[in-house]
Amino acid sequence: MHLFSPSSSSPTSKATLTLFSPSQNPNNNSKFYFKIHTKTRTTIPCSSKESPPVLDPKPLSLESSRTNEPNSQESNIVIESKRDSLEGMLVVRRPEMEVAGEDSAESSGKESDDDNTKSVAVIDVGLEEFAKKMSVFEPERVGSSGSSPQEKPLNVNLDLALYKAKVLARRLKYKEAEEILQKCTSYWPEDGRPYVALGKILGKQSKTAAARAVYEKGCQATQGENPYIWQCWAVLENKMGNMRRARELFDAATVADKRHVAAWHGWAILELKQGNVKKARQLLAKGLKFCGGNEYVYQTLALLEAKANRYEQAQYLFRQATKCNPKSCASWLAWAQLEMQKENNLVARKLFEKAVQASPKNRFAWHVWGVFESNIGNIEKARKLLTIGHALNPRDAVLLQSLALLEYKHSTANLARVLFRKASELDPRHQPVWIAWGWMEWKEGNIPTARELYQKALSIDSTTESAARCLQAWGVLEQRAGNLSAARRLFRSSLNINSQSYVTWMTWAKLEDDQGNNVRAEEIRNLYFQQVSNLHSVPLMTRSSTEGRFPAVYTRISDDLVI
Repeated sequence: MHLFSPSSSSPTSKATLTLFSPSQNPNNNSKFYFKIHTKTRTTIPCSSKESPPVLDPKPLSLESSRTNEPNSQESNIVIESKRDSLEGMLVVRRPEMEVAGEDSAESSGKESDDDNTKSVAVIDVGLEEFAKKMSVFEPERVGSSGSSPQEKPLNVNLDLALYKAKVLARRLKYKEAEEILQKCTSYWPEDGRPYVALGKILGKQSKTAAARAVYEKGCQATQGENPYIWQCWAVLENKMGNMRRARELFDAATVADKRHVAAWHGWAILELKQGNVKKARQLLAKGLKFCGGNEYVYQTLALLEAKANRYEQAQYLFRQATKCNPKSCASWLAWAQLEMQKENNLVARKLFEKAVQASPKNRFAWHVWGVFESNIGNIEKARKLLTIGHALNPRDAVLLQSLALLEYKHSTANLARVLFRKASELDPRHQPVWIAWGWMEWKEGNIPTARELYQKALSIDSTTESAARCLQAWGVLEQRAGNLSAARRLFRSSLNINSQSYVTWMTWAKLEDDQGNNVRAEEIRNLYFQQVSNLHSVPLMTRSSTEGRFPAVYTRISDDLVI
């Protein structure tokens, strides 16, 4: 189609061609005249290097040659002059609308009149193949059979995967959970939740190096802006004893988000365990400042006030904690224990009721309440509370242990044995159950059975506080049985685990008094009081730093005491 035609207003005039020339008739406004050639079609490819001008001379010469007018030669001259004058006009390209395949289908069995058609078709096919490889021309379709394996699933799949991994971890299927979380970190590297979950699972398996690597990778992937990863990493380092590193990580968590209250609270707990009470108070105050009222911060501050014998302030802070979260069983329970220590039994009982109402299945609430009632003489109520707690928590061994001791003291030993055996089957690695059972058998005069039960408790773990208590109880058993040498060895082993045990030191001193070794007994007592006084003066002292602190005393009893 050509965008020009000779003017038809004057048939006798020369064929002067005008681009978009309007008709001379004033009644026909904005009419344009075009000449359409149907016999010959010229195809101009889009990719041609030289763009043809709007006025193509070739169609003009063809048109003029087909005219039968006598002045056709003059028309050709005019056309040539017009062409020369239009050489400087704006060049316009007309894109090819037909596809090479369609063009060949329409003209099946016919050959093209122009030799350029074949070359144009080849170029068009090449462009078509190139466009299929480019995403801007052919975008990927999610879910198609040829989709890329690197496609990112929907975010809802992340939530489902995290829940599935959590369920698997509860069932101790750590390997399957780790595989799921590894995929989550590859699909959603910018989300911090998979790193936190994976790090906790590795930490439960004592894979501290792998957990640390996961947390470090998560911090890099989130550009250090996720406070949860920093905080979990700090907790891991704290458990491993790297206090300085833990402080740095807690600080990084508060920098990432100063409203992350768990970081402030965890950091404060670390400082409390190190004896830095003033620093802990400052951190808790910052937590309240930036995060507002929080039950855990108020509860920790209340416990600090109670330890300093400021009971009114402690009660106020406990009240604030329960206002922040009336469903907080821990706050009600801690407040009840404070009132229990002050012997406000009626208030404590009401607070215990609040605790179990806030969390009916909380095993700690039922246990502490039952022990409280037992201590004040309400045996039937204590038995009822412990039984209810066990019914709500049938897998908990602690409730059965306390119930067994209650039955032994106020009922029969046979019933207590049944409960102890059941508790040991529920949790074979719970040391206090074996220790309490051994103590009962000792009281019943079954010395060999008691030794076996004590040995069973120590075989689980010989480095815990429970192991220290077990060794002390076993030492008393051997002392009563007349095996003084074995009793001394057991007391020494107990102090190797917990050198701050007043009961163990005094029991050993009494043994020496009973044997007439008064000087030796006095040395043991002086060693304990000297050690305690020095530890109070240096609150950050660790067990390793106390070694060799009292060389004179250690030299005199080095044969029997090694700490």
